[in-house]
Amino acid sequence: MKNKRFLWKILTAVIFAAACSYVIAQAVSSPVSALIPGQLELVGKLTSKALEKNHLRKQVQDASLSSRIFDEYFKQLDPGKVYFTRMDIALFGKDRFRLLDQIDNGELQVVYAIYSRYLARLRQYRSFVENQMRSGVKFDTNETYRADRKDLPYCRDEQELQELWRKRLKNDLLYYHLMQKIMEERSNDPEVKAELKKRWFKKSPEDKVRTRMHDMYNYAAQADRMDILGIFLTAMAQVYGPHSHYSTPKQEEDFDIQFKLSLTGIGATLTSEDGYIKVVDLVPGGPADKHGKLQPEDRIIAVCQENGEPVDVVDMSVNNAVKLIRGAAGSKVTLTILSAARGSAALPEDITITRGKVELKENAASGKINMVKAPDGTQKRIGVIKLNNFYMDFAAAARGEKNYRSCTRDIRKILLDFNAAKVDGVVLDLRSNSGGSLMEAITLSGLFITRGPIVQVVDARESVDVQTDPDERIDYRGPLVVLVSKFSASSAEILTGAMKDYRRAVIVGDSRTYGKGTVLSVTDLSRLLRFINRKIDAGSLTHEIAMFYRVNGESNQAKGIEPDIVLPSFTGVMEVGEEYNDNHLPWSRIAPLTLTDRNLSGFTGVKDDVLKELALSSRRRWQKDPILKRFAADVERFKKVRERKDVSLNEKQRLKEYYDEKAAADRVEELMLSGENSSKKASRQDPLLTETMNIAAEYVFLQQKNK
Repeated sequence: MKNKRFLWKILTAVIFAAACSYVIAQAVSSPVSALIPGQLELVGKLTSKALEKNHLRKQVQDASLSSRIFDEYFKQLDPGKVYFTRMDIALFGKDRFRLLDQIDNGELQVVYAIYSRYLARLRQYRSFVENQMRSGVKFDTNETYRADRKDLPYCRDEQELQELWRKRLKNDLLYYHLMQKIMEERSNDPEVKAELKKRWFKKSPEDKVRTRMHDMYNYAAQADRMDILGIFLTAMAQVYGPHSHYSTPKQEEDFDIQFKLSLTGIGATLTSEDGYIKVVDLVPGGPADKHGKLQPEDRIIAVCQENGEPVDVVDMSVNNAVKLIRGAAGSKVTLTILSAARGSAALPEDITITRGKVELKENAASGKINMVKAPDGTQKRIGVIKLNNFYMDFAAAARGEKNYRSCTRDIRKILLDFNAAKVDGVVLDLRSNSGGSLMEAITLSGLFITRGPIVQVVDARESVDVQTDPDERIDYRGPLVVLVSKFSASSAEILTGAMKDYRRAVIVGDSRTYGKGTVLSVTDLSRLLRFINRKIDAGSLTHEIAMFYRVNGESNQAKGIEPDIVLPSFTGVMEVGEEYNDNHLPWSRIAPLTLTDRNLSGFTGVKDDVLKELALSSRRRWQKDPILKRFAADVERFKKVRERKDVSLNEKQRLKEYYDEKAAADRVEELMLSGENSSKKASRQDPLLTETMNIAAEYVFLQQKNK
């Protein structure tokens, strides 16, 4: 899109087609924004062409792609598969294979007609719920319900759908009934009970469900035509890649306002899954991480402001849930969650978090030296560096400040201190590191090698750009161990991959890292239109434009980086990573780069026989050490809890499930807080870090022994 002639060619065709075929669709009765005639049609076609020409994944815009976009649109509207039936979808079957042709011709009727059907189903569900609650709902039958329906088909017809609705309502009401019962059982304090009654039990379970349905329907009904088109265009983008999406002008404005007002939140990445707001990751050093109770994969079902009433966020969009969770620094927000550690039998519990900003100094790299016993009984000095992200003060660097803040500079200072203290080995802990500056990933890798290539970047034209550490200096030459998890992503994977390809470090952790191997770009569609003097608020398109490849030619995408030694962990059994994202770009390989003796000088590379011995010793410790054995057993228990999909709709049986799993879940929660996502590790046991330091101490011993 950088070529102006190319812009004219595409945009002129887009504008001509839209102007000639402008139609006012009558499918949706919701409010309509003030729009220039033909604007929506133009935005639709421009987004389609931008994806076709610029996305890393080259796809022919044919009937097959139209069919996939068709299915994705239904998924965007109904991710839990609880509103549409297969018969509903079949009603629009004639449009399935010609959606892209319709977009090219400026025809958006089917987009709004499908949304209209969605609104009709929401109205129908609301009426169904009211009728059922008037008749009364009992919890004494032996039935089960599955909330996670992503692998199940849509209901066949109306009869099957209403049976699903009946069980869904029963499950929702049972949640609230049991929540009240358990909260009252847990509290012996009259003041606490009074507060619970005021905040949570002011409304009956039935009224809570009514309020949720009312809010959900009102939000959906108030969407204007641009909002609806935005959902469809995001569905189109998602078929190209999971990190691609379209932002409407309104969404861009909301983001800008929030950014300018410096609104803060709890420091968590959220997504929507099966109608629930799910925690994807926590920002290290952020308010939620410091609090310690909220964990990845927990589901948020309600949000309550200080002195306010809880607002249900089940079936709410992520954007609207985030608006409730964000707020001024220092204010408090109470989240009602379903703990992932308690599996499908989890019941709601409250977490109150004080909002705030993540300060750089709090999230900066930190270092500490530990004394660890080696196999021969000698004590080894093992330096541990914790790095939560690849940070850099871009503004200060742009101003030309010589001493701008960066993780490379901070870790260089830590390594200088380690060298002065004569450490025997170093552990680099990247478990919570979700990425950051590519430049910092390259320069930080350079601290451990003399000079050489770090990563290859391949764009849609298959042009290869090799990013190299140009610095001959090596700041640390000794034994190095890198600790990773499924939450180690992007830049963290670039460094980890380079250390593995240079055989510079022993890689330890989960069975793989996250697998985020793509480069994203944001295209301002309004700016593109200004090239031909069309002033339209067209929104923006975020999409994948390139892919990272390791020195050995393998991409980081989807597969991530496999460690040399796999350790049992709670994150290891979670469904976390690029491979779980629908339509993720596939793993691939290009030509490897050749490393010279000069690249590999200055350090002793990891040998295969050393890796085998380290892995064998680690397995022995997991079999013999009481703490590691208990940790591994709790991981297995956590895995079984997560694998359980169906829950009982019988009140007595549901309570039994809850209490049966509570003791194990409490133990899991304690260990999860101790190591894998908490910033308060200093005062808590961290079996994974302890084992990694044992590996590092033995690695030092073996290197010294083989000299």
